[in-house]
Amino acid sequence: MHLRLFAFGMTLLCEVIRMGSGVTQKRSAHRETSEDCQSCLECSRDNGCVRCPERLFLFLQRKGMSHHGTCLHSCPNGHFGQRGRDVNRCMKCRSSDCELCFSRDFCTKCKPGFKLHKGKCLIQCPEGTFAHQTDCLEVCPLPPLGEWSEWSVCVRDGATCGFRWGKQTRVREKATEKASVCSPQRETQRCRMKKKCPTEKRRNKKAGLGRKRERKRLRLLASVSANATTDTISGGA
Repeated sequence: MHLRLFAFGMTLLCEVIRMGSGVTQKRSAHRETSEDCQSCLECSRDNGCVRCPERLFLFLQRKGMSHHGTCLHSCPNGHFGQRGRDVNRCMKCRSSDCELCFSRDFCTKCKPGFKLHKGKCLIQCPEGTFAHQTDCLEVCPLPPLGEWSEWSVCVRDGATCGFRWGKQTRVREKATEKASVCSPQRETQRCRMKKKCPTEKRRNKKAGLGRKRERKRLRLLASVSANATTDTISGGA
């Protein structure tokens, strides 16, 4: 009789201990789940957040063979926030060189070592653009500039005369010695040229004098010839 009572007591004690251990484990699991799902509307112990409040973004991270969800106010680097009817998600930028992106294919900030140009992250700026800090700019950020230089000689095709119109330029250099990737600022304007070059004028002048002398010589010869003919006729008479 005593043995039966002792056995019953031990069984009852073991059951109480087991139930107490189970309650402790459930409480611990509940506490772990609660901490992991503080900002969630719906949560899974294995997968974290499943649904987020309206203004938050669901960010999924791969953990082994599964994904673990977290509700965030803003998406981490390399991702952008995409709002949807049922859930807002953090989507990954397509380019791994993007630190921040506006959409899947449009970067707004590049990782170190890259330059941003029209939503793309490039190692080197394209021709015709200027590297400035982390961007490639279409217009060069000029430093403070000095005074304009004098206009250059009016030229066309490398010549300073022989044409009616040509072009001349002037340059505005930077006022400081600070290094700049920009070329000096230039202006070009149309200008009037000397249509005839000096050598050509002299040549024409000499040619004109030669023609005058030739005409004078011919008139002299004609006059001598006429006089000779008159003398011949008079002698015959």
